[in-house]
Amino acid sequence: MASSTFKYVILGGGNAAGYAAKAFAEGGAAPGSVCMVTREEVLPYERPALSKAFLFGDPPARLPGFHTSVGGGGSRQDAAWYADKGIDVKLGSEVTGVDVAAKKLTTAAGDSITATDALILATGCEAIALSRTPGSGLKGIHTLREYADGLELYDALKAAAGKKVIVVGGGYIGMEVAAAANMMGCDVTMLFPEANVMPRLFTPEIAAHYEAAYKAKGIKLLNDGRLCEAFLDDGNGAVKGVMFCKNHEKEEIEGQLVVVGVGARPNTGLVKDQGVDAAEGGLKVDGAMATSAPGVYAVGDIAAFPLLLDGGALTRSEHVAHARSSAAQAALAALGKSPAPYDYTPYFYSRVFGLSWKFYGFNRGTSVTVGDFAPQLATVWVDGGKAVGSFMESPSDEQTAAMQTIARAQPAVDVAALQKLVPGKDAAALISVVADAAKKGAHANL
Repeated sequence: MASSTFKYVILGGGNAAGYAAKAFAEGGAAPGSVCMVTREEVLPYERPALSKAFLFGDPPARLPGFHTSVGGGGSRQDAAWYADKGIDVKLGSEVTGVDVAAKKLTTAAGDSITATDALILATGCEAIALSRTPGSGLKGIHTLREYADGLELYDALKAAAGKKVIVVGGGYIGMEVAAAANMMGCDVTMLFPEANVMPRLFTPEIAAHYEAAYKAKGIKLLNDGRLCEAFLDDGNGAVKGVMFCKNHEKEEIEGQLVVVGVGARPNTGLVKDQGVDAAEGGLKVDGAMATSAPGVYAVGDIAAFPLLLDGGALTRSEHVAHARSSAAQAALAALGKSPAPYDYTPYFYSRVFGLSWKFYGFNRGTSVTVGDFAPQLATVWVDGGKAVGSFMESPSDEQTAAMQTIARAQPAVDVAALQKLVPGKDAAALISVVADAAKKGAHANL
């Protein structure tokens, strides 16, 4: 057992942890003053790649090719980078206890690591594995959250070419893994209870275009009330399919491999019942990402922060852009730089089958959708007489900038006027006109 002390300690090894290290280095933290402690055996990496280029790239993305900070710009943060910056990284170190008041970590090996100035909690989320569902322990059932998961799933999908694969879930992981499995030659069925794919973001009208694209690739969709009730045993401890239920009627589907992609939950158990204020399923922080515990910050997936763009409403975001920027915010605050209050713009994206969509802002209120996949699809959401968010398939850089402008400025628009664009199916015009209104600070003149 060993004890060590640093000015700044980062707990976690995902995107947020890597970018916190980057911000400490760029912010002037002295060599030897920063320590990162992570359970994973590899350095921080761009986690979104796990369900994209990691599975269906040619060749697939692998470490060290997608180390952290690549997406945000800057040098690849490999082992040499951490050594050069004087950042101590403790890989394969599972933390079993956190003393919040003392800013002290205890590992499974009995080691202790204490922060004198600031402890950054960057513990992220864990995949929901449906562990209470009968048969969840069978071989051939996968989740995807970490590098080791990705390696295992990639090999399994390669071996499953020509076989039946079931993807449980219709969100980001479900859609992206289903696409990868299909591209590897698997016979894919998606099973989820919602009425359409990506229900938290897509309207039924948007979803219909993507569902048609998936069906055209031969992917089968079993949804609209269908719940996974059990994983079926082949008699040798491996999965052979899934039993699902709809309207109290039970059915079975065959599958030699199952991927569960039904979301994730914040990893906050280590600080539970220690007086740290919680909110939105995570840890409540202020505009500097500081928790209610002195000297303790929370970043990335676990941080419930005041979203200035939404009047300061507490929000938790599971996205790499937020992981990067919240980590930098906390590191700057810990260094005494007094950054301006955290100002984040909600942003989501995905890439499947050559399709690539982006979303900025809020998807609430009345939606106006224009166009199709030949060549573009776009949606603008209007809430309280203001355009508050926009979505677009395959936006150009200029259109992406326009969407960001809409989200930030929230221009006043008239829904009836926007809807006049629908017959023309001019998705580009929908985005440009609303963005122009944002720049002018006036009603959209459609």
